[in-house]
Amino acid sequence: MTMGVKLGDETRGYTRFRFLSELLVREGFEVDLITSSFQHWDKAPRDTSRSCYRDLPYSIVFIDEPGYKKNLDLSRIKSHAVAAKNLRSHFDEHGSEYALVYAEIPPNDVARVCAEYAHEQGIPFVADINDLWPEAMRMVVNVPLVSDIAFYPFARDAKRVYTLLSGAVGTSDEYAMRPAQDRSEPYPKTTVYVGNVLADFDAGVAEHRSEIEKPEGEVWIVYAGTLGASYDLSTLIEAASLLEKTGVAARVKILGDGPDRKKLEELASELAAPVDFLGYMDYPHMAAYLDASDITVNSLVKSAVQSIVTKIGDYLASGHPLINTGTSPEFRNLVSESGFGVNVEAENAEALAEAIERLAVNPSLRKIMGAKARAVAESEFDQSRSYLRIVDMIRKLI
Repeated sequence: MTMGVKLGDETRGYTRFRFLSELLVREGFEVDLITSSFQHWDKAPRDTSRSCYRDLPYSIVFIDEPGYKKNLDLSRIKSHAVAAKNLRSHFDEHGSEYALVYAEIPPNDVARVCAEYAHEQGIPFVADINDLWPEAMRMVVNVPLVSDIAFYPFARDAKRVYTLLSGAVGTSDEYAMRPAQDRSEPYPKTTVYVGNVLADFDAGVAEHRSEIEKPEGEVWIVYAGTLGASYDLSTLIEAASLLEKTGVAARVKILGDGPDRKKLEELASELAAPVDFLGYMDYPHMAAYLDASDITVNSLVKSAVQSIVTKIGDYLASGHPLINTGTSPEFRNLVSESGFGVNVEAENAEALAEAIERLAVNPSLRKIMGAKARAVAESEFDQSRSYLRIVDMIRKLI
């Protein structure tokens, strides 16, 4: 069960649950992929009658959801509540058909329906923990007492999910261990990064790399992802402006879109920073741009609660060094111990500019770190290999 997945010929969305469904079928399981009738990234209803959603190795079950316009507002909360109610109706109708339920959290209320249904049926429930609500919400709205009251339902639902789960898969160690705070009994857990399919990444590079023209001697620093609250693109733009004053021939390439794009474009213009906003790209073109670049940046604000974000697998697959401003101890340790990049202080433009300059003028260091990045991508982030750990857990629990 996932509320956010790219299906059929859709261009936006996460592929984690689609790939897992395909893998489970190959491993001998019969799978229903239950998801929303609303496409989160397009902010539009799906035409569920389309042929691209049929004749797949797994069955897609669409749960009706009214939808919403923004990622964080009351209408999204209400929309998820309706989806949770309709999901419960699906489970009531199909009763004893399932041997195990595997569901993402958040949304917390949807995951709670899955957990309680599995508990009632006496079957295993596995939570795939890819974010922490309400912890992440406090980054946007953190008013003493008011936030506690507003976010109580999310905390209540999360505790219920964590209490009832039979196993946990986290997209980071921190997430995999989070249920232990709300339960006394031990539980099987494993960390499986969101990752990517390296073969798909490499195919995108092979198909589109020749289309990208890069000036001789120019160093490209790339960010790919959402232009939103958690991601500190303003500091990256300021660092680019500082870097230009040093005489280093470098440009920042920002791939993606989001609510902060206009504000960031205005900042780049104001500072006359060497920054290009390339907008949203489909996965093959994004892979080609990452490959064409020289340095990747995981740029997060200090208060961001994310541990290991979705794009890390793609950054590492590019075979280039990574500069990390995220504060997650888990990921900072991975960066330093694996040697594929450097950690710098979040929201510090001077420190970020210095790190970029050091790598920009040292191609041999970039080559060494890049080779280590690709090796980690192959061993820890390639879904074809790492997701087998999820299959093993499911098989054991059933």
